[in-house]
Amino acid sequence: MARGINKVILVGNLGNDPETKYTQGGMAVTTISLATTSVRKDRDGNNQERTEWHRVKLFGKLGEIAGEYLRKGRQVYIEGSIRYDKFTGQDGVEKYFTDIIADEMQMLGGGESGGGGGGGRSEGGGRGEFRGGGGGGDRPARQYGGGYGGGRQESAPRREAPPAKSNDFGDDFADDDIPF
Repeated sequence: MARGINKVILVGNLGNDPETKYTQGGMAVTTISLATTSVRKDRDGNNQERTEWHRVKLFGKLGEIAGEYLRKGRQVYIEGSIRYDKFTGQDGVEKYFTDIIADEMQMLGGGESGGGGGGGRSEGGGRGEFRGGGGGGDRPARQYGGGYGGGRQESAPRREAPPAKSNDFGDDFADDDIPF
């Protein structure tokens, strides 16, 4: 019997550049501010937009990758869990924080401030996909880091290699230069 499920899936745009800090043990902790916007019609038939802001934390290798490749305006898919924290300040006032602890990230479209076309290269297409946790199966998974609280174990499905084609980056750009 399951004890409970704490799962969050977000697709949104970064409100600012990522902020990466390191623990004393050398683990990266990257914080991003992610905006998700929903649209609905009011009684008069007018579209009403509502934007929610989410503070997302990425740990370990996943945090390093986010800090290096994500930029303000970039669209990203985040999967993780929600965590509530309480902090008592020096003035004795309690402050509450809500964080999304990411264990999976996919870079989507290029975003408003450039940052590249389709994100990183993955076997699934034009998106860079990153997961925390370990590997499994007979083929290595496309995974990075050991995100906060572990992660999931997945194997990438077997796919036929696409026919060779030239890239849009010029002849001096090799696939081996891509870190993912």
